[in-house]
Amino acid sequence: MRKWFVSVLVVLAASSVMAFAAHAQPALKMMIPANPGGGWDQTGRNLAAAMQSAKLVSSVQFDNKGGAGGTIGLAQFINSSKSDPNALMMGGMVMVGAIYLDDAPVNLTMVTPVARLTGEYEAIVVHSNSPHKTMADLVKAFKANPGSVSWGGGSAGGTDHILVGLIAKATGVDPAKINYVPFKGGGEAVAAIVGGHVTAGVSGVGEFAEQVKGGRMRALAVSASSRMDGIPTLKEQGIEVELANWRGVFGAPGITTPQRDALVNITKGATESAAWKTTLQKFDWAPLFLSGDAFKKFIDEDTKRIASIIDSLGIKKKK
Repeated sequence: MRKWFVSVLVVLAASSVMAFAAHAQPALKMMIPANPGGGWDQTGRNLAAAMQSAKLVSSVQFDNKGGAGGTIGLAQFINSSKSDPNALMMGGMVMVGAIYLDDAPVNLTMVTPVARLTGEYEAIVVHSNSPHKTMADLVKAFKANPGSVSWGGGSAGGTDHILVGLIAKATGVDPAKINYVPFKGGGEAVAAIVGGHVTAGVSGVGEFAEQVKGGRMRALAVSASSRMDGIPTLKEQGIEVELANWRGVFGAPGITTPQRDALVNITKGATESAAWKTTLQKFDWAPLFLSGDAFKKFIDEDTKRIASIIDSLGIKKKK
């Protein structure tokens, strides 16, 4: 009888351990509000891989839903994931701009901020035969005749456009006079810059790295706090601008604070893993981890800042 009782206790204990393990390693669902291959997709899939390599989750199921600067995926996430403690969504600075620019019916106050993950700094480049040898040369031409300098980058109101707006403000140029040429993809922008169809190009440092190394483009500045790949910063060239295209992860609407904190702990653990550190090096991403209430405060402040810049660019649709 005693042996049977001990055996039952062992079985129960083992079952409890298994149940705890299952609870400790949830199966997550991740909304990526963009098409495969872009920055949010790369960030989300590499974050999930880091979570799994650190044995923090059992699996991650992805749903890519691109369009409208991420707001289509955001709307689906809000409607389909209410109170789901195992649902996550990627997002970032581009989404903040898209929400404001288009007066989207959904916004980031409708989801639960979990953590800011990374920042990707921007590079300003010109084609290799450009007469603008330095950022000072480009700014001189820009100040003399803003419309004569065309800036090629991503979507209107996105990170690239916002950086040009900040450069304009810092150098005394009216942001509304910026001649900005938006491109749908990096390939189009690269072709336009290399072909000399735009005066300068703006995008993530990694986007232009191959062309710069190959001598087809000249990098004039980076929007980081210190030099990257030997490229001088805007600040050291007298332009008081620093900007990182941040990306982060959000939880579902209506989850509890303990449920949010559980997602924060999983995400933090993943960002401390060797797999994630390798990812940061591979993509040249800066680690900008910020979680919970501090992340929420950052989003509130960044939303106001981006709205102000977009207003100054004069590109917001009037009702």
